[in-house]
Amino acid sequence: MKLTSHDEYGLRCLVRIGQQGPGGRLTIPELSRAEGVSEAYAGKLLRMLRLGGFVKAARGTGGYSLARPASQIVLRDVMAVLGGRLFQDDFCETHSGQMKDCVRSVDCSLRALWRTVQAAVDDVFKRTTLRDLLRDESQMIAWVNDRAEFTSRIACQ
Repeated sequence: MKLTSHDEYGLRCLVRIGQQGPGGRLTIPELSRAEGVSEAYAGKLLRMLRLGGFVKAARGTGGYSLARPASQIVLRDVMAVLGGRLFQDDFCETHSGQMKDCVRSVDCSLRALWRTVQAAVDDVFKRTTLRDLLRDESQMIAWVNDRAEFTSRIACQ
């Protein structure tokens, strides 16, 4: 369970494009320099975001812009395109050690924990849009703190 570099840098590229405002666009070299990744990697991430329907490529002058308003781009959908979930449904089957089946497949307290954590993450991601992420860090902290349902729901599960 971890966030991948695809998740991090893909979101950073999407936020950077979103910060350009409606109609604003950035090229791969601009995004590469701004986010400190190679042009090839930025290009790969933008291809994923384009195929996911979050950005569009401008013909002629070049560059990428948002394919729809930031308020309509839901973090859950972006994360699904970039890397998927933290806890995959087949996690237990793919982490059985040297055994064919996991020795804890019948009774596993860890599986219950991972599913609860994933449900909390899913809940936050489905309620968060790109527009929400266009805040600076202090604004984002205040925004998260104002949403007691995020923190209380996670703490209570």
